[in-house]
Amino acid sequence: MYKRVIFIILLFITYIYIIIVNNIPDKITIFQGETITFPTCFGITLHSEDNVLEVLANTGTKVTHCVGREKLSVSLFNKFNLKDIDVSILPKTTVIPVGNIAGVKLYTNGVLVVGMSEIEGEDSKTYKPYENTGIEEGDTIVKINDNLISSTDDLIEKVNMSKGQKIEIEYMHDEETKECSITPVKTSEEEYKLGLWVRDSAAGVGTVTFYEASTQSFGALGHGITDIDTGDLLNIASGEFVTAKVLNIKKGEDGNPGKIQGTVEEQETIGEITKNTEFGIYGKIQDLSSLNIDTSKEMEVAMREEIELGKATILCSLDNQTVKEYEIEITKIYRDNNYNNKSMEIKVTDEELIEKTGGIIQGMSGSPIIQNGKFIGAVTHVLVNSSTEGYAIFGDLMLKQSKEVN
Repeated sequence: MYKRVIFIILLFITYIYIIIVNNIPDKITIFQGETITFPTCFGITLHSEDNVLEVLANTGTKVTHCVGREKLSVSLFNKFNLKDIDVSILPKTTVIPVGNIAGVKLYTNGVLVVGMSEIEGEDSKTYKPYENTGIEEGDTIVKINDNLISSTDDLIEKVNMSKGQKIEIEYMHDEETKECSITPVKTSEEEYKLGLWVRDSAAGVGTVTFYEASTQSFGALGHGITDIDTGDLLNIASGEFVTAKVLNIKKGEDGNPGKIQGTVEEQETIGEITKNTEFGIYGKIQDLSSLNIDTSKEMEVAMREEIELGKATILCSLDNQTVKEYEIEITKIYRDNNYNNKSMEIKVTDEELIEKTGGIIQGMSGSPIIQNGKFIGAVTHVLVNSSTEGYAIFGDLMLKQSKEVN
């Protein structure tokens, strides 16, 4: 009996250690001078091979002087190596907070499956060509018969060329490449269909967060762009960053978020989008003048330990490129959060902004936050039940994401 209890306890302890080690990331990106903590437990130690990283009481690391790459070893009782952490150390940087509304056009890598439906064949019977193929909503079709698919029109053309013969499809499911065969169905209109609804692009408006002059790069939104039907992050092949025209502001209220209504049609190109991530969209600026950026407003990116509860300001444009500063309050800070874009809780306190928008509305995502003369983050979400409250992402998370190699 006692042996069984001891065995169960040992299994439980082993399980806890496995969970802790698995929660330690394989790679991290930090700024010079930044402290970052890791989940640890009795006996788990961190060691810097070249002593470039100073280990603080086995709970975190602090960069001392080096910029580049370093390796941290995670061990048990300094004897058994459990894993290595690849650490990228970036120099402190400066950015120009922007706050302008801009348009986003994204083009997917392949075509995204957003729905499925029965097809009525020329014999008036209904068919489901996709059935038992493994294809699901949210998957991305990238090839048909070894030919790359770049757009919806491309897919339609390739399917019609089959003349009803079986085709081989290559698609992505949860970042895994899969293959299947589908026989298109001929309709009474003499078209061939798969029963799949697909999309190859998305467009919208949001706020430009920062411009980094040294690299001519930008960050915006503070969150990724997802497909409206599947909710999945769009896997993009390319994207355009364009000027946008604000048409109307729908004021938000508790339980009913507002939004900035704008258009990206017939607007000027600002630059290219190269990344669509959970922490925002990123790319290169080609026409700086179209954003009306004040280059004299360059400032440091704050380390998260410098961020304080209390007053701060946000920059946003509600009147077609006229950027204004509005007061907010930071009510909570989640300093150890490196996993999502809800780093801080914020509340709009500026009466003028509340009068105009009701608080935080769609389209304000990406509005840069400034405190004590430093860029600290960006607005990301509004709380549905309280239009003046929402979440923000740390500025260091956005900068790290912009510099991370795909």
